[in-house]
Amino acid sequence: MYFKRKAYNKLLEWKKLYSDKYAVLLEGARRVGKSTIAENFAKNEYKSYILIDFSKVTDNILDCFEDIGNLNIFFLRLQAETGITLYEHDSLIIFDEVQLFPKARQAIKHLVSDGRYSYLETGSLISIRKNVKDILIPSEEMKIQVYPMDYEEFCNAAGCSYELLQQIFDCGTAIGQATNRKLMRDLRIYMAVGGMPQAVEAYINGENFSKIDMVKRQIISLYEEDFKKIDTSGRISAMYHSIPAQLSKDVKKYRITTAIGKKNNIKTEELLYELIDSKTVLPCYNSTDPRVSLTDTKDFDSYKLYLSDTGLFVTLMFIDRPVTENDIYAKMLSDKLPANLGYLYENLIAQMIAASGRELYYHTWEKNGSTHYYEVDFLTSEGSKLNAFEIKSSGSGKHESIKEFCRKFSQNVNKAYLISQKDVGMEDNLMFKPFYLMPFLIK
Repeated sequence: MYFKRKAYNKLLEWKKLYSDKYAVLLEGARRVGKSTIAENFAKNEYKSYILIDFSKVTDNILDCFEDIGNLNIFFLRLQAETGITLYEHDSLIIFDEVQLFPKARQAIKHLVSDGRYSYLETGSLISIRKNVKDILIPSEEMKIQVYPMDYEEFCNAAGCSYELLQQIFDCGTAIGQATNRKLMRDLRIYMAVGGMPQAVEAYINGENFSKIDMVKRQIISLYEEDFKKIDTSGRISAMYHSIPAQLSKDVKKYRITTAIGKKNNIKTEELLYELIDSKTVLPCYNSTDPRVSLTDTKDFDSYKLYLSDTGLFVTLMFIDRPVTENDIYAKMLSDKLPANLGYLYENLIAQMIAASGRELYYHTWEKNGSTHYYEVDFLTSEGSKLNAFEIKSSGSGKHESIKEFCRKFSQNVNKAYLISQKDVGMEDNLMFKPFYLMPFLIK
């Protein structure tokens, strides 16, 4: 089953404007659909293509790369080994899982300079030093990030009307509780299934949530295998698994020591960056002074971690059970789980912001004369100003933090939003928006 993906449109732009000077690298976590996007693009947009999957390539194909100096011989051998004819300026060569064979990535410079064909790479854990330390990273390489399917892609795959949400957003007024509840239930289906194409396919094929949960568990197992290849001690897996628990405690920042029970040092910091490089998590950094710049005031020692896919987040929340039962999902879809799941909705918003191509930022500051602190969950730039977002699963409460933020940074705030399950509304200058309208606030 093939789903329409936004990365495909970016590949079309690359082919039209840049493919004569650059290869393109589809970069992202495992199982987000990179290989499927690449092969469908090749089938539709080129006269012929050769797909080299370095996770299951033959020795004869690998031997072709031993001497890249004579490209005439290289291309002849490649065509002979694959049985596929290459056409100048109308063929694509795909290096799938290229991180497994760094020589191919290093060859990109010479292949692109030759100019006969176009080149597309896919890779997971691509920037980890052990995979690239002995090669020259080509400057003739553009990167396209592939994320789990966002809500628009999910709606298109599941036959839901995303255009209706656009119309509701454009209208800017409340739509009524009955419709709002229905649209929130639709969104919770996306949260439960997630955006991993295999899980989405299982949902569309009518599988129950126990089977969908099993698909997601298999993906988490693949991630754990990758983590163990980097660090056999299991510390990266422990850091990954601790994310839901740390978010549920509503602490100011992620703590490595909580995850692995050891004192922070350079080695554990390296493990953190390797986890981030895997694209399985989304780092959200504390901006120490939003008046200046989110990027320039990023605190690398104060951050939160979210999962790149909220569907995997749900599974990880209940990973202690053999398989998350259908009734857990039923309660989630009807919003009847007993726990306060504000942190789950935070992960959803983090995933939506990241899918728009933005970095994640938040801000905390101490209350005057108190050991407590204020916190704004997410900040985004718009021109020279900021948009601030507070996330509430219910929408009830005093919203003290975001109101204080707007007072403190009144000259810098463009708009302030409370994102919750409530219908569209307004309180002073604080705009209430339901979760399903978030994608339209960050375009």
